[in-house]
Amino acid sequence: MKEESPYYLIIPEKNLTFAPLKIFVYRMLIIEVKETESIDRALKRYKRKVQNVRLIQELRRRKEFVKPSVSRRNQVLKAVYKTKKQAEEQA
Repeated sequence: MKEESPYYLIIPEKNLTFAPLKIFVYRMLIIEVKETESIDRALKRYKRKVQNVRLIQELRRRKEFVKPSVSRRNQVLKAVYKTKKQAEEQA
């Protein structure tokens, strides 16, 4: 008799619903250095391109999982902070 693994799962074929997946495709950033261009200038363009793509921010965000309730609380606290700053500037 074959033992069944506790991780074995039978899924019925009817009425299956799947949540849509968000797929992020990261491509390597390519900077073409022209013959008349210095390396410093090319590095500056590369840094600007990385910043515009927000690659570093995405990597930092995915470093650890943040619960949805915590992210909502952070958004509320940020909004409160901004409104206080705006009130101080107007006063």
